[in-house]
Amino acid sequence: MFKTLFFLISTFFSFGLYAQVTDWVSGGKLKPEQAVMDIRHYTLKLNVDPSTKTISGSAEIDLMLTESTPILLFDFVSFYKISEVTINGKKVPYSYESDFITIKPATALPAGKVKVTVKYSGQPPVAKHAPWDGGFQWSKDSGGNDWIAITCQSEGAKIYFPSKDHPSDEPNEGVDLFITVPKGLVAAGPGLLQKTTHGKTTSTFHWKTNYTINTYSIVFNVGKYKAVTRPYKTIAGNTVPMIFYVLEEHADKAPHHLEILEKMTRVLEKYFGEYPWVKEKIGLAETPHLGMEHQTLNAYGNHFGYTKLGGEDFDWLMAHEFGHEWWANKVTGKNYSDMWIQEGICTFGDHLQIRDREGEEAYRAKMRATGRATQNLKPVVPGKDANSVEVYHGDIYGKGAFFMHTIRYLIGDSIFFPTLRTLATSPDYTYDKMPDTDDVEKLFSTASGKNLKPVFDFFLRTVNKLEIGVKQVSDTRFSLRLLNYNGSLPVEVKTDKGIIKSMVSKEGVIVESGVMPQIDITGYYIKKVILEY
Repeated sequence: MFKTLFFLISTFFSFGLYAQVTDWVSGGKLKPEQAVMDIRHYTLKLNVDPSTKTISGSAEIDLMLTESTPILLFDFVSFYKISEVTINGKKVPYSYESDFITIKPATALPAGKVKVTVKYSGQPPVAKHAPWDGGFQWSKDSGGNDWIAITCQSEGAKIYFPSKDHPSDEPNEGVDLFITVPKGLVAAGPGLLQKTTHGKTTSTFHWKTNYTINTYSIVFNVGKYKAVTRPYKTIAGNTVPMIFYVLEEHADKAPHHLEILEKMTRVLEKYFGEYPWVKEKIGLAETPHLGMEHQTLNAYGNHFGYTKLGGEDFDWLMAHEFGHEWWANKVTGKNYSDMWIQEGICTFGDHLQIRDREGEEAYRAKMRATGRATQNLKPVVPGKDANSVEVYHGDIYGKGAFFMHTIRYLIGDSIFFPTLRTLATSPDYTYDKMPDTDDVEKLFSTASGKNLKPVFDFFLRTVNKLEIGVKQVSDTRFSLRLLNYNGSLPVEVKTDKGIIKSMVSKEGVIVESGVMPQIDITGYYIKKVILEY
């Protein structure tokens, strides 16, 4: 099972998850016109018409201006017809071109609260290969019922509503969604369902979250759904509903699927603290694409394709996407350049599922396989202001996870695991506060009393493997040196007397052994061992 699980995850990482096929990108350098805007809340009121594959309605954007400005700028792909734009209820002139709405009121807007409303309609972009590209999926279930999903992680929410498309600014006061669909269908969204209103031919679902939410999670799913529920008691003793919006044709599979999800949640809470959205729900929606991490409503489309982990049914894709409730949704990197914090640590959490269910040796074997799969073609952390496409490659997953494994080895479990939990729970790094790579380094350096910056820089900001030279200087003496790293690192060395740990630097250390030493056989480093005679 373990090899099968690794093959599936490796295939997903290597051939799909980061191979973005998109006409748009998200993030990048923050535009000055948008830097003065602090988005507080979005309200979307949309009618979804599957027969014409159109949406129509309005987006309300509540924001705070940190200073006076003569211009407001919103990202919105040029697929739509805008009928009206207002600021605080008054119509204002605007232009709409090149995927931007530019609003220039007659007089400069003062600092303070502003409400912008955009009324629009049109056909949204269609996802050709969801979830790897963004857009709407206008699908059908096996009974011919409409089945609709949205993905937009790489492209941004601008594919279907006007927004500030930058990861550094999430709506602090949450989102309201009023989604109107043909009667008989269900619209599932983030947060909690407030009200359902049925008309003659349509139904409107009002979803609301009060939490900060990343904009690519502001999506909804539509289908002939049945809501299957069970209660979940968190590690802190709070009860939160688990709700699976599953196609009616698969409703019989949902109870067991939620049992699997509950066990995954318990492992994640053990390492990362209480489920982050305890005032709302643990949610899933069945989708026509594989899956995506959407806050309180993870997209699931893995066709109930279980493997075994610890002798029990396990869904590796659901585990990974659900882990993003902590890493991406609760702990969000300040910039896409820091995406490894989300993807790498989430993938490390996948490895911890193995550790918790099959033991330390299975975890180590998985880590060795992950290390071997590392490509080292691009740094995990590129220069500042990378956009969503520039940063996406396989190593932000696997190498990011392996890097956490390296840090665990360097500072020891008694420091590592509590510090990782601090990163996942402290208000200094969660919800409204967004860490970058330097913040993570400083946290682990402070907790361990070690300067870990050289390690962070070497493994995350370069494509180098750690080169360890082994030179035989006599029949029973060997010199070990770090060839491309300035500093010293602990290295496990297997000799004829067993495994020893030596601090190795460029200056070298002598190891006594009657046989050629084996270096780092447990696998704590992504490395290259160079033998000299």
